Amino acid sequence: MTRVLIPSGALGLGFDHDALMKGVANKPDIIAIDGGSTDSGPAYLGQGVSKYSSASTKVEWRDLLLAREKAGVPLVIGTAGTCGSDQTVDWLFDLTQQIAKEDGLKLTVALLYSGQTPDVMASAIESGALQPLPAAPELTIEIIQSCTNIVALAGAEQIQKAITTGADVIIAGRATDTATIAALPLMRGDHPGAAWHGAKVGECGAIATSQPNTGVIQIDFDDTGFTILPLADDTYATPNSVSAHMLYENSDPFLLYEPGGHLDVTHATYTALDERTVRVEGSIWVPGPYTVKLEGARIAGYQSVSIAMLRERRYVENVQTWANDIKVKCHAKASQRLGLSASDFQIDLRLIGVNAVLGNMETQTSTPHEVGVMGVITAPTEALAQEINKMLNPYLLHHPLTEEEPMPTFAFPFSPPEMSRGAIYEFCMHHILTLNDPMDAFRLEVRKLANV
Repeated sequence: MTRVLIPSGALGLGFDHDALMKGVANKPDIIAIDGGSTDSGPAYLGQGVSKYSSASTKVEWRDLLLAREKAGVPLVIGTAGTCGSDQTVDWLFDLTQQIAKEDGLKLTVALLYSGQTPDVMASAIESGALQPLPAAPELTIEIIQSCTNIVALAGAEQIQKAITTGADVIIAGRATDTATIAALPLMRGDHPGAAWHGAKVGECGAIATSQPNTGVIQIDFDDTGFTILPLADDTYATPNSVSAHMLYENSDPFLLYEPGGHLDVTHATYTALDERTVRVEGSIWVPGPYTVKLEGARIAGYQSVSIAMLRERRYVENVQTWANDIKVKCHAKASQRLGLSASDFQIDLRLIGVNAVLGNMETQTSTPHEVGVMGVITAPTEALAQEINKMLNPYLLHHPLTEEEPMPTFAFPFSPPEMSRGAIYEFCMHHILTLNDPMDAFRLEVRKLANV
């Protein structure tokens, strides 16, 4: 039997400290936590930075390092620093060094890097080792060369390799959400279907329980299944809450694809052992070719943003007509005065409080008492985006609904209203890479930290 303690769905989200200490007292074999995902878009991978603040991450990471010290078991994190780039692996290692020095910890740390070079990826295209997934964008060598960061998603095998180093702490780059949880149960011969299924249920901490924000759960894996127990007070799991998690971030509620095969839970059974604990059996692991998913991000342009506020009722009621007229006029002016073609830049006016989220798909028609108008300029350079945004400025401030009426004045909440967002990024890879050996696309380093 293998006991995995999962403190939270991601480092940076917070967790119940008392529940964590209960988990440590239950003598886990490993503490596993995820570090991030693609939920917040491509910018973090593009820049190679964390979504979460260093201060918040350091506080939570210190708690986990001290819990690991007390439990005497490995602590592993996957997708370190939100995006799992090589830079964020090093960033979290730097925080680990700081904590080790401040708290007198002596640690052996394994660093698993997932970063890929454009040259190697270009060779993989030419050799046929890199293949598109369904609905993947077009990928050329030129696009690959334009990527600022490319990562491969590690599976259980790469995490296992890091565990075998005997490291106290494993900081892994981009990895599947399940890999850090499934790795040790698979190493120890527990049921492979249960290992992957339990890892899927546990990837987001307590989200499969009655109190998702508490974070901390314990999963016991054995040779026939797994048992999940939430550790916060007055928190429980049910067959419904556990089985439903296969729907979470997954296109098929019965199948989950991972490096080296897929999980099939079609015939899984979910049994409440008591009012808090659920037992799952019947999951199947189906081996397949060893492939890892790739993620790449590149600069897609530069943006500048302005915000204006409208409260005058007639303008609020006709804000879409007003915004459409501004867009046409400003686009024409920018094209003429800057010598640009229509495809060289983009002007968007998003109506906050009307349809900024769903756009043309919005079905609600009630009239708000005020509207925020956000102008978003996208252009090939930061300077050009700012220049076009300054052309937009007088329209947002004074543009009338008709030529015959007096010039209105609206409100800018900031001065200057033009705010540069700098580079914006896009995901440009939705592909898999076939590997002869699971470590072919990854590298592992082991470093020792003395308590000095």
